Amino acid sequence: MEIKTIPTTPIDGQKPGTSGLRKKTRVFMEAHYLENFVQSVFDAIGGAEGKTFVVGGDGRYFNAEAIQTILRMAAANGAKHVITGRGGLLSTPAASNLIRKNATDGGLILSASHNPGGVDEDFGLKFNIPNGGPAPESVTNAIFEATCNINRYLTLDTPAIDLETIGETLLGKMTVSVVDPVADYAELMEELFDFTAIREHIANGFEIRFDAMHAITGPYAKAILEDALGAPSGTAINAIPSEDFGGGHPDPNPAWAKDLMNELMSDDGPDFGAASDGDGDRNMILGRNCYVSPSDSLAVLTANAHLAPGYANGLAGVARSMPTSCAVDRVALELGIECFETPTGWKFFGNLLDAGKATLCGEESFGTGSDHVREKDGLWAVLLWLNILASRKCSVSELLLTHWEKYGRNYYSRHDFEALPIADANALMARVSGQLNDLPGKSFAGLEVTKADSFAYEDPVDGSKSSNQGLRIQFSGGARAVFRLSGTGTEGATVRLYVEYLETEPSKLNGDVQLALAPVIEAAHEIADIAKLGRPGPDVIT
Repeated sequence: MEIKTIPTTPIDGQKPGTSGLRKKTRVFMEAHYLENFVQSVFDAIGGAEGKTFVVGGDGRYFNAEAIQTILRMAAANGAKHVITGRGGLLSTPAASNLIRKNATDGGLILSASHNPGGVDEDFGLKFNIPNGGPAPESVTNAIFEATCNINRYLTLDTPAIDLETIGETLLGKMTVSVVDPVADYAELMEELFDFTAIREHIANGFEIRFDAMHAITGPYAKAILEDALGAPSGTAINAIPSEDFGGGHPDPNPAWAKDLMNELMSDDGPDFGAASDGDGDRNMILGRNCYVSPSDSLAVLTANAHLAPGYANGLAGVARSMPTSCAVDRVALELGIECFETPTGWKFFGNLLDAGKATLCGEESFGTGSDHVREKDGLWAVLLWLNILASRKCSVSELLLTHWEKYGRNYYSRHDFEALPIADANALMARVSGQLNDLPGKSFAGLEVTKADSFAYEDPVDGSKSSNQGLRIQFSGGARAVFRLSGTGTEGATVRLYVEYLETEPSKLNGDVQLALAPVIEAAHEIADIAKLGRPGPDVIT
């Protein structure tokens, strides 16, 4: 089988971000675009000769065709073995597990996470390193450099191979193993959690609803929640993955999972609700008439993780992204473990997990995980919640209130201003940045600024440094505002404003979130002069 060398030239804009390379699907479908990036990945890691990779994606539009291209290129570049899920499907945490379990040389994961899918929507591709986690900046920088200097890529001229049948196939000299995408992941979950206790809790009438949002976690949820744990058929809804996610937006938050929210925010709703995103790495947790913020979820899981067999010996530490609320910090203090504050991006947790410095980690953007893989893991978070509730034998709202009574409540919200002209977004950040040195001691909306800075991070494991990771404004009394430009969109720019307020008065723990945060929101708007954006308000509030 002849290896074809295809001449090419660099294509602008192929710089991978915190979650790989994300563009509109039609961009990835342009001549040489996908091939240039894949070849650059192989070149940046010292070639593919003799190596083993995991390849899989969330099933969005162009996933099937892109995987065939990657397989041909891997074979042409001398790869020895590729492992993929049936149909080319793998959730991101399941792919991370396969990378680790099989000691591979990394993996190529096709997804744009929570972004919409379809021919006119979004597509993405990222390289995960041998620990199963997203590539660090040293690797993504090498990939980008390779995209700037590429002059050829290698491929084979072969028909598409069968990815629907479990088993092994030869592609040139490379073995392609098609595996059940769920089996290894489900086995890992059963090792971590008390399936017997959860099964009994469900059998005693505890009702669950899981919204897979027409995305990759549908098969995983049905296999684990329904088949293994005995939840009734139909517990997992929207459980068949589709190329355009049923025409919806697979982002598990109150704005996009409206049907699930409506069902749970009812006196006769299920006891527990959850949703996951396009590639299965995010989660939203709900109880009857109760929404759990991701920041609270991380804090509650940290305080109660010992109730699950996989964490019965305690936690080495916990880590959160900088914009995530400080709720987990107080839990870590109580437990006597270290709490690490990192930049946004799951790759920053990898070193802490590998070094045994942290066991649990989480981000405010609906991502939670542990050292079982090196990605955030939506269904893992759901199962840990179920394990805790089965052990504590209480409702979600009761568990939250008990937690707040002990630790206080960080009222918290994220306000997203999406698809802004890049110049307007940069101007807002410049306005805030230009004031940082002068803000301490000034008051806005009755709140005094005690500290203001641009967040910089030095990795405690390898000493690597990351600067300009967001602008922090700390107010007296535990209130805080954070401004950050997001790198997950494919159009314009998104400014995220994160606001939090610490409440310790027992009579005020169950208040309205936006009302409790009103002074912090007002102060942040005044400091940043957000009115200059010309928007009536944020596009999304979570």
